[in-house]
Amino acid sequence: MSEHYDVAIVGGGIAGLTAALYLAKGGKKVVILELQNQIGGRAITNEKDGIRFNLGFHALYAGVAYQIFNELQLNQNIFRKVNEFHPYGIWKEKLHYFPATADFLMRTKLLSAAEKVKFGALLMKILKLDTASMPKESLRSWMEENIQSPMVRHLLYVLIRGGTYIQAPDLHVAGPLFRQIQHSITGVYYLKQGWGSLVRELSQEAQRHGVELLTNRKVTSVDHRDGQVHSVICANEERIRVSQVLLTTSPKVTSKLVPLSEHTALKTWEEQAIPIKAACLDVGLRHLPSPRHQFVYGVDQPIMLINASRINGLELSEPNDVQVFQMIKFLNQDSDPKQDRQQLENALELVQPGWKQEVIAQQFLPRMTVVHDFMHMNRKENPGPDVPEIKGLYVAGDWASHGEYLVDGAAASAKRAAMSILAQ
Repeated sequence: MSEHYDVAIVGGGIAGLTAALYLAKGGKKVVILELQNQIGGRAITNEKDGIRFNLGFHALYAGVAYQIFNELQLNQNIFRKVNEFHPYGIWKEKLHYFPATADFLMRTKLLSAAEKVKFGALLMKILKLDTASMPKESLRSWMEENIQSPMVRHLLYVLIRGGTYIQAPDLHVAGPLFRQIQHSITGVYYLKQGWGSLVRELSQEAQRHGVELLTNRKVTSVDHRDGQVHSVICANEERIRVSQVLLTTSPKVTSKLVPLSEHTALKTWEEQAIPIKAACLDVGLRHLPSPRHQFVYGVDQPIMLINASRINGLELSEPNDVQVFQMIKFLNQDSDPKQDRQQLENALELVQPGWKQEVIAQQFLPRMTVVHDFMHMNRKENPGPDVPEIKGLYVAGDWASHGEYLVDGAAASAKRAAMSILAQ
């Protein structure tokens, strides 16, 4: 281990790796301290019976994160853009064309002829919105003011849920939310060999620029005195002397790692955080009973199903004709894991009848964290990048969003923290 570092980053997920690469390219000596025995956080990809499973749903849109990965000059061969999109919707236990494309908008029976015109015009309106100048108002408030048809409004809610993985119309701030929807409509990227390929690419680039990646390092405290960071202390009493620390842990863990955090902005950030959970079921199938139905929204239930292997060039399984179906249920606080799984299995039976006879491997995550926080109406302030009361202490992660969603929040907050550190 190096005797001296300029910056210690706690957490080796997408935020930690992204920040480390910016800092290393800026000339800083950086160490990443990861609690688990491998780098990647929730972006790791596990292999089971020759099939690669991500840890639940992930989305990379043509937004901030993708721009950042380009800026960091990552290998573009790990990304595959989705060009074909033929969505269906489950409504009253039947499959319908979902009106997210021009073709399916014309063919769907979910809308009347007049509603189809309104829905198409609404999507065009959203694409042209100047989201930065929108006043702070909730999604529900915007919907009720701008959309009269209950079904048009409901289908837009479904589309928004699919673009954010969050079901909270009373909490969503409309402006940042519609910016995310603009990104999701503009383009979607899949990662060859799963999200682990992004972790590998970021890790290799970081190491090539001198970043040290230390796994199995349980950080217990950030030592700070007189308003200044002095060191990071690990469980084995190892002390890493460093004047700048970036915490990419959750708001709750971040507060625990910082003594006297209740006297800092960390208390506000922890108290205002609204974590979002989801139940995720991934299934590897030898064969698709119904090849047409590869992307399905739940219209009258909070679920979504995607065949993650449907894009040519993806390498999620061996042999290559195995299909990896991903399912997600957006959860409320009082959900029951058995019932959640049963609901997802029942939906898959409707979409791919007889699927159970084709199963090779499966993975169920009953309460997967989607994000630790997001831009919502109850926020008092946006977190980070620095903790004002403690010089040299910074935060990043999906929860340190300034309006970005999902991996965009992780990558954007990481860049903000890195740029702030480099500016010092």
